[in-house]
Order: sequence, then structure tokens, then C-alpha cells
Amino acid sequence: MALVLTAGPLTEPITLAKAKAHLRVDTMDEDILISSLILTSRLHIEAALGLALITQSWQLTLNAWPKGNAVPLPLHPVSAVTLVKTVSANGASTTLAPSATVLDPGPPARVVNVSQLWPVVTAPANGIAITFTAGFGPTAEDVPAPIRQALLLLVAHWYEHRDPIEIGEPQTAIPKAVSDLLMPYRRPRL
Repeated sequence: MALVLTAGPLTEPITLAKAKAHLRVDTMDEDILISSLILTSRLHIEAALGLALITQSWQLTLNAWPKGNAVPLPLHPVSAVTLVKTVSANGASTTLAPSATVLDPGPPARVVNVSQLWPVVTAPANGIAITFTAGFGPTAEDVPAPIRQALLLLVAHWYEHRDPIEIGEPQTAIPKAVSDLLMPYRRPRL
């Protein structure tokens, strides 16, 4: 299984101006650093929670169909499945008809087969490709306010603690307030 970003978000969930206001930074001297902290904080939260915050496109490739009639998608929220295709051993691809599957937005989001059987996959690896769109929406305002607040707190934390471990101090963990704000967006794991 491989998950590949095919089109990233066009914006970040918080702007540089909002982050600077939160940090009480008035100069442009550290704009590059703060912008990188915004990006890093978004990526950290997305990876930790299996989220896509701003609308983005992904492709999931599989070697074989899972048991049952549904393929779970590793991100949420998912707004659309745009393509499901199989690749044969000789490299020829076959696209499933849009009516052959439906999106169960979950969570967890799943591509559900509404026909009788999944098509046979003859490729030895990566014979199935599912392209989907995930994210709360295209703008920062579409991202829930608690997640945006957690992003601001994480940016501030990393702005103040630039080394992974401060010499002579106990290890600096991510603030509990960040985890508390993100708790409702965690997917239960079995």
C-alpha cells in the first residue's frame, strides 16, 4: 500500500499574519521561520490524526483488494472518490465505472463496491489505484476552529523551543492543550 499526495492544499489553515499576531511578532525578520512552522505544524497534525485539513488530492495504491466489499481510506474527511482503476500485468489500465462504487464518508471513509465482485487484479504489485479528495474544504475557515487554535499553539511552542531537546532541561513535550484541542478529531484505533 502506498499513499501519494497528487495535489497539495492551496493555502494553510492559518495565515502568517495570524501566526505573527499570536506570537506577538511585529517584524518581518522571522517570516520564513514562522511560515515553515505553520507548514510543519499542519503536517504534524495531519500525520498524527490521519487528517487532511485543507482540500487536497491523494492516490492510494494497493496490491490486492481487501476482504469484503469496502476499501478503507487512510485519511479523513474524504469528500470525493474521483477514480478507481486496476492495472494488469502488461500495464493496461481499466477504470471502474463511477456507478460501481460509492463513497462512505465514515469515519473511517471507505470506497464501497456496489457491484457483485471487485475486478481481478493481475499486476504483481500496485495493481489498484484509488484517487480521492480529502479535506474540510478549500479555505482556512473550513477547518474547525479547535484545530486552527491547536495549530497556533503548536507554532508558538515550536517558535519558543527551536531545538528538539533543550540542553540542561527536561525534554519539552508538545503542550497538553494542543492534544486536548485535537482529541475530538482522533479516530479510534482497534
